[in-house]
Formats: sequence, structure tokens, C-alpha cells
Amino acid sequence: MVPPPNHCPALVLNADFRPLSYFPLSLWSWQETVKAVFLERVNIVSHYDRVVRSPNSEFRLPSVISLKEFVPASRRPAFTRFNVFLRDRFTCQYCGRPFPTHELTFDHVIPRSRGGRTTWQNVITSCSACNLAKGNQMPQVCGMVPLSPPFQPSAHELQENGRAFPPNFLHESWRDFLYWDTELDPL
Repeated sequence: MVPPPNHCPALVLNADFRPLSYFPLSLWSWQETVKAVFLERVNIVSHYDRVVRSPNSEFRLPSVISLKEFVPASRRPAFTRFNVFLRDRFTCQYCGRPFPTHELTFDHVIPRSRGGRTTWQNVITSCSACNLAKGNQMPQVCGMVPLSPPFQPSAHELQENGRAFPPNFLHESWRDFLYWDTELDPL
């Protein structure tokens, strides 16, 4: 059975054939992909079996595309809640348990009411129970010291962390580009 076009996103690779982003995975909708192909901004690396038609032509939908021009990665990732979770691998830095994103919050190691700032160096991932237990106390007072000290990650560190969390959908044509530098099992 052929999937509908809306289920045919294209994996977007940089000009060096590495994904622009691992988490979230760099994907374009089929419409964005077709537009970029016709504007000659990308190279087609692999196709789906799915074809879309216009009144006078048909076009196989690309499953993997690469940009024609290299886009350098940002050296400093944005300070966002999601990136804090990704830096900490979606794991509470107090109890050490992993949680789904919707069950996580972030905590100021030094509470804001005690002069703590909302920065990479003072914010960590926390589950709701640990955040509530720590409350407005200093870590040493309540005995809740983070497992890892907070730090500002590089874009590369976030990308490496993101590789550990594969997306729900992986087309077989993407696998060579997502895991091309992982160690292979001996035969």
C-alpha cells in the first residue's frame, strides 16, 4: 500500500551529507521538498515509491535530500526548555530517572528568590516530584544536589544527545545517513 503524500517527509541533509538536526530530526514536508527541488536548492539522494502528479507531469517524492550549499551549525544553541531537557537527556537531575517531556520541568539550582538566574549554568531538568521536594531551598540545605552540574552545551553536544532518541518513524532510506558513523557489528 502506497502511503499518502503527507506521510512522506524528506530527511534533509547538509551539503556534507549529515542531517541538519538529529533532535528534532531535520525533516521537510513533501510540499517543501518538491518546491526546493524545482528551485534547484537541493539534490535528491533517495526516493519513496510514492508518485505525485500534476496535469502534465509526474514526480517521485524524494525521501532524502541534501542541500547544495553547506549551512554551518550554530555554535551556541538557544536556551530553551527543550534544549535543557535534551542536554540532560530527558532525565531528572535529582532522582536520575528518565521521563517523557510532558512530565518534566526545569529547576533553578540556586532559586531565583535567592539570586539564582535563568541561565544554562543554573537550570537543570527535574521531575515534578523532585522540583516540589526541593522547593525554594539551596541544594546543600535540602540534600538535593544535581547529579551533573548545569552547563552551556555546544550545538554538537545537543546533536550527539539527540542521536540517542530516534524518532518514531524512520524510513529505510534514512538509516544510512542517520547512523553512518556508528560502529558496525562484526560479521
